[in-house]
Amino acid sequence: MALTLRSSTSFINLKDNKSFKTPDEILGTVSFTQIKPSRRLRAKNSMHEILERGISTEVTRKDILEKLHALTVSHGQQGTKVPVYIMLPLDTVTHGGNLNKPRAMNASLMALKSAGVEGVMVDAWWGLVEKDGPMQYNWEGYAELVQMVARHGLKLQVVMSFHQCGGNVGDSCSIPLPPWALEEISKNPDLVYTDGSGRRNPEYISLGCDSLPVLRGRTPIQVYADYMQSFRDRFSGDLGSVIAEIQVGMGPCGELRYPSYPESNGTWRFPGIGEFQCYDKYMRASLQASAEALGHMDWGKSGPHDSGQYNQFPEETGFFRREGTWNTEYGKFFLEWYSEKLLEHGDRILAAAKGVFQGTQVKLSGKVAGIHWHYRTRSHAAELTAGYYNTRYHDGYLPIARMMGKHGVVLNFTCMEMRDGEQPEHANCSPEGLVRQVKVAAKTAGTDLAGENALERYDEGAYAQVLLTSRSDSGNSLSAFTYLRMNKRLFEENNWRNLAGFVKSMSEGGNNRLSESDLGRTDLYIGFIKEKSATKIKEAALV
Repeated sequence: MALTLRSSTSFINLKDNKSFKTPDEILGTVSFTQIKPSRRLRAKNSMHEILERGISTEVTRKDILEKLHALTVSHGQQGTKVPVYIMLPLDTVTHGGNLNKPRAMNASLMALKSAGVEGVMVDAWWGLVEKDGPMQYNWEGYAELVQMVARHGLKLQVVMSFHQCGGNVGDSCSIPLPPWALEEISKNPDLVYTDGSGRRNPEYISLGCDSLPVLRGRTPIQVYADYMQSFRDRFSGDLGSVIAEIQVGMGPCGELRYPSYPESNGTWRFPGIGEFQCYDKYMRASLQASAEALGHMDWGKSGPHDSGQYNQFPEETGFFRREGTWNTEYGKFFLEWYSEKLLEHGDRILAAAKGVFQGTQVKLSGKVAGIHWHYRTRSHAAELTAGYYNTRYHDGYLPIARMMGKHGVVLNFTCMEMRDGEQPEHANCSPEGLVRQVKVAAKTAGTDLAGENALERYDEGAYAQVLLTSRSDSGNSLSAFTYLRMNKRLFEENNWRNLAGFVKSMSEGGNNRLSESDLGRTDLYIGFIKEKSATKIKEAALV
């Protein structure tokens, strides 16, 4: 299944995998053993998958090799280096506020440094840091991580995660919003996004109340700004050096979007169109005011009545079908209002972040979801319900790129690893077409573009696709790539070899293919030597 939600994995339990263990007696001493050279890159699709799609093995292999050849030529000319970061597990900091499994983290960072990665990314959860009460912040677990990252000579991307963890694809841990915020939500359920059936979504505070003092006397934007100011004060000496980037969360999964496709409790499943999230009282009041300003009172009574349900397809609805309501005067009004509210929300948060971190030399970034299903239809239904007014006749990503560019913010986009041919035909997907459109939008707006993979992938084909999308013949290559996600599978021998070769190729601007010269003999077995016997080496991690 091809989704773009941030896939999640709890912190790796190193003792669960025979090939990746960390003994309690770890002392931090490292020994290296050689890895056998790998074969050169070849297509990883199984014969069964290829035959199901009606594509021959020869064609699939040829396609990947042609892409790699194109990378070699283009990157050789441009020589653009793309630093690679690795996302840390979602529960890197525990509910108690401490660094989770520090010995395992130390070994993992040591391995990542040896592989040549630029750094790592971590979520700084609002629900953990400010859980004890308004403006009571606990950064201690993150401070320990910053020190450890610095010791290994790595850099850190920190996500200001104002959303809950849990309820999306792959989530294996739960970190709700701060208890005091949830208490306010229980008193006033309209503080969170609501769909047409009245279903409330506790992932994120509704943007409808951005400027209202609904959180114990503070507006949500003030709460987020205070949180970021506290982070700046605590880590002032590390900003712009160890802490290279702050990614500002602006919605569910940290992405600038509405929670239109919630997976929790089976509400949504791929490739459903999702539902509009504009039915809390604050959003409805805004819609009504906008309609009245245009003299169309009826347009402000509710959202579209014919937009269907979460798991329907566009042609099953009156709104999204080929000649549907989306392309009428009313449909254009609603979509413009809905998407403009999201843009204003992003603008407010990024303006606050810019004010807080000004003068620190730290980069700011914001994340946009890669909603690639139904992209090949006229209405782009799944994008519309998420707040991206992108149709065959309307560019939804250029306004976002311009808004971010105005603040000097990097646009971080997902699904960089996906190919059209991997997607189910009935879902009308085109991740490659979507990425191309976003790259053009970023270039037009003069906004830097960074990327992520949407789903956990370890195969050579996925890395080849990232290399392809990271390059540019026209000067808008990626400024960075963040790989999702560090877990025990990443450190399995073949997966690690693929990653090491990928990082090397990205760091060299794609001058070398993912071949034997890149993937072989990485010298990256890590072993830990017991205190009393340097000859008794116990391999703790095969990386």
